Parts: sequence; structure tokens; C-alpha cells
Amino acid sequence: MENQADDYLDNHYIHKSNWLRAAVLGANDGILSTSSIAIGVAAASEFREPVILATLAGLVAGALSMAAGEYVSVSSQTDVEKADIEREKIELEQMPELELQRLADIYEERGLKKETAMQVALELTEHDALGAHVRDELGINEISQANPLQAALASGAAFTIGGALPFLVTLFLPIKSMEFWLYGTAILFLALLGALAAKTGGSSILKAVIRVTFWGTIAMVLTALVGHFFGVQLA
Repeated sequence: MENQADDYLDNHYIHKSNWLRAAVLGANDGILSTSSIAIGVAAASEFREPVILATLAGLVAGALSMAAGEYVSVSSQTDVEKADIEREKIELEQMPELELQRLADIYEERGLKKETAMQVALELTEHDALGAHVRDELGINEISQANPLQAALASGAAFTIGGALPFLVTLFLPIKSMEFWLYGTAILFLALLGALAAKTGGSSILKAVIRVTFWGTIAMVLTALVGHFFGVQLA
């Protein structure tokens, strides 16, 4: 029975949400950002070297920026959670009756009868008062808690992998019509990523592919226009 319960929990996709969000965001941004930079430079230049240099610079800077930004963001979230937990500890020490009533009110709002809600609150308080309030009053649990270092590494690595794909395109595919090569391969990469993320997360594959390719196209077209007009001005 215990193994069956573990298998049941493993079938829920919410357990993958933290690392999946960071990885998908990083890879998607890596493909899109690096491709957009390459397309913009390729639209303004007829030579391969500037395209390669700009793409590599965008890849390195983007990966470091993504990792640092994710670390700072998740660390700030973790600091807020820790502060709320410490505040909850103080409240439990100073006003245990009020905190017990808050817990009972929460369970009553969720559908339990008043007497049942109070009984549940009493039993959970006796078992683990802080754990009950952290979970049910603050809404913090093991699933929602994020790991800053894990999120940073996942985002940085995913961005690097995603950005390496358009970088390889600038290295090996013909410089003539490079913008179109980059756009076509980027859309293909984005579609595959969207489908993979949707399948892993248990959501609609078609909706994910349409969403990521639509916004990817807008970003790359606008960047190509900027590069085109910049190139015309240089000429």
C-alpha cells in the first residue's frame, strides 16, 4: 500500500513544477535570446565573424544573467518564507489560543463543520503546531519551497543548452540567408521544447507549441527589423 501511495504521488505533475519552470524558462530564453541576437546581427552584416561573436557573447552573458537572476529571485522568496515562519513561531508562543482559532477557521472555510474544524486544529496543534500553521495558514510546503542554488543551476545550464543550438547554426550553416536559417531552426527548437515541457508537465502539447512559436516569431521578426534598418543606416 505504501509503494502504491508513492507511485500515486509520483504521477502528479505539481512535484516537478519548480525545476521544470526554471529549466523550461532557461532553455526557452536561451534559444530565443541567442537566436534573436544572431538574427539582428546577421540582418546587419554579410560576414560570419560578427554574427558568431555576437551570438557567443549573448550566450555567455545570458547564461550568467539567467543563473544570477534566478538565484537572487528564489533567495528573496526563501528569505520571505523564513521570516514568515519565524513570525509564526513568535505568534504561537505569545497567543496560542488565537492561533488555534485561526487554524480552526481555515478548516471551517474549507468545508468542515465548526466542531470538526476545531477538533482537527487541536489534534494537528498537538502533533506539530508550527508545521500545521506553516502549511495551512502560510501556504508553504515542500512542493512550493524552492531551492535557490538548484534553480540557478537549472536555469543557467538550460540557457546554455538552448543558446548553444543557434550558436551551432551560426558556425556551420551558410552565411547567405543566415537570418532565415536561424529563424527556421529556432522555431523548430522552440516547438520541440514546448512539446517536451508540455508532455513532462501533463498539459496540452498543441497549446504549448503554438504559444512558444507565436511569441518567438514576434521577437525574432522585430529583432531582424532592427538589424535590417541598422544595416541600411551603416551602408
